Amino acid sequence: MAGSKEIRTKIKSVENTRKITKAMEMVAASKMRKAQDRMRASRPYAEKIRQVAAHMSHANTEYKHAFLLKRNAVKNVGLIVVSSDKGLCGGLNTNMLRLSVNQMKAWEAEGKKIVVSAMGNKGFSFMTRVGAEVKSHITGLGDVPHLEKLIGTIKVMLDAYAAGEIDQLYICYTKFINTMKQEPVMQQLLPLSDEQLGAHPHHDKVELHSPSDVVKSAVHIGIAKGHWDYIYEPDAQMVIDELMTRYVESLVYNAVAENMASEQSSRMVAMKSASDNAKNVIGELKLVYNKARQAAITKEISEIVGGAAAVS
Repeated sequence: MAGSKEIRTKIKSVENTRKITKAMEMVAASKMRKAQDRMRASRPYAEKIRQVAAHMSHANTEYKHAFLLKRNAVKNVGLIVVSSDKGLCGGLNTNMLRLSVNQMKAWEAEGKKIVVSAMGNKGFSFMTRVGAEVKSHITGLGDVPHLEKLIGTIKVMLDAYAAGEIDQLYICYTKFINTMKQEPVMQQLLPLSDEQLGAHPHHDKVELHSPSDVVKSAVHIGIAKGHWDYIYEPDAQMVIDELMTRYVESLVYNAVAENMASEQSSRMVAMKSASDNAKNVIGELKLVYNKARQAAITKEISEIVGGAAAVS
């Protein structure tokens, strides 16, 4: 059995560790609430731009954007991997990367070539280690997602799709379900499908304004049920190109926001579990310490009694 001094040192060490994990748990809880608020705040914009993109996809236009056109043969696949920059968040990154690797193996078995774009240090490091072809990456995302930081990485993959270098584009991230549950998901970004757009055309008057304000007005023209048409200014191609690019960027931004909320939730749960385990370990060590201390006292009493008996 270890000596009393060694056990006291170990108890002190575990107590210091528990202080750290408890502080990290509280910090993660605070960041989690803020991340959830940002995630919810981004949803109205994402929903509105999704509705507009859905209407545009059903419009009878003379121009069809490349993001809406399916390729006949899929030979090259692009994958955007969204992970965290830091660890200590349970199995968050492990589960997401396992899903990514399994899907990549399935694509390779089908003879498809894969290029990867990594968002977050953990995903970038892992993809580099496994020898994946990393086309673009970004690290140091921080606790708040900024679209201007993400655009460069996203644009590399969008340009590759537009140029025909990849035939499908997917994104893998961890979806926030609730504080205790987060699950990794694989979502197809391009080409955009009716299921993704969730298109349910209806017949209200629509005003369409592009982010660069190139559109002065767009009026819904009453035509056959289930169809949409617009008047474009200055022209359809410019408006649709801008809109579809922004829509895909908003999907990636939402995925990053969801992943950050999941990261903080997972870290809070992991640190709480670590704090609870440290508390249990401290209790067990104190029990061992008391037993060792009691044994030492009993031994000393026995020696004193034995010595007194010998003298008498």
